[in-house]
Amino acid sequence: MASNTPARAATSASRAATSTALRPPPGRSNALGVAAVVVTVVLWASAFVGIRAIGPTFSPGSLTLGRLAVAAVVLGALVLPQLAKSKLLPRGREWWPILGYGVMWFGGYNVALNAAEHLLDAGTAALLINVNPILVAIMAGFFLKEGFPRWLIIGSLVAFSGVALIALGSGSGSGERSTADVAGVLLCLLAAVLAAVSVIIQKPVLRKFPAAQATWFGIMVGAVCCLPFSGQLVSELQSAPLPATLGLVYLGIFPTAIAFTTWAYALSLIDAGKLAATTYLVPGTTILISWLLLSEVPAALGLVGGLVCLVGVGLTRRRSR
Repeated sequence: MASNTPARAATSASRAATSTALRPPPGRSNALGVAAVVVTVVLWASAFVGIRAIGPTFSPGSLTLGRLAVAAVVLGALVLPQLAKSKLLPRGREWWPILGYGVMWFGGYNVALNAAEHLLDAGTAALLINVNPILVAIMAGFFLKEGFPRWLIIGSLVAFSGVALIALGSGSGSGERSTADVAGVLLCLLAAVLAAVSVIIQKPVLRKFPAAQATWFGIMVGAVCCLPFSGQLVSELQSAPLPATLGLVYLGIFPTAIAFTTWAYALSLIDAGKLAATTYLVPGTTILISWLLLSEVPAALGLVGGLVCLVGVGLTRRRSR
């Protein structure tokens, strides 16, 4: 047992050195973190629209498996050469948090969201998912010891009120409210809880592994969990029109392989609570993309809510004196 201690210490030191070497200078890291957040928000917003668009072609489980399979191949092309060079793989208990967010976020979250968007429109689903930042801020305060900074709380409440305004605006003038479907609402809330817990358990992993590797590990775990849907995916791909198949590939490359990696990178630089608050920008961006691609004109109240969200996110970035 004692003979393994020096080897483990050397491995830990090697990982720490690698992590330090990969971390950019403070000023540059802040700019890169902001850029990563912008990429994540835009691509995740597009995912809500994409899922809604190809939902009639693919069932929730097969859509998740296809998306993760594409992401695993694309991101694996980047990660595998790094792993072959460094030879630093998770060991023992280091796998537990990876298995956790792999199953909950890449597997459970995606299946629940895909199922919800069979019942709800993309904008409403994005709005409901955005109880997630409040959950992350609370859990990060307790479990990651990030505390409860005053401006984080104030900004989160302001941004959440903006989300509420968007929700009210999305229902006005439509003649009906899609959020009346209780099953869809519950599925979105389940997805939000799974995502919030995953953010908390992913944060420590990013202290040991680069963002791309931590993301790829989770994607692989999620894909394995979704293998029971492989027969369904093959059958649906055979009958799927080309635009739907291309949509599936898009979801795998951009909102999954790229956006989850940029999210993980930003999470390695920014407190979980503050980073989660930026996802309040996703519903407004989703509605804008739906407007441009699906000709769905947002209500005036929804636009006001989007501006309120921007103000709230800006407040979370302030520092208490």
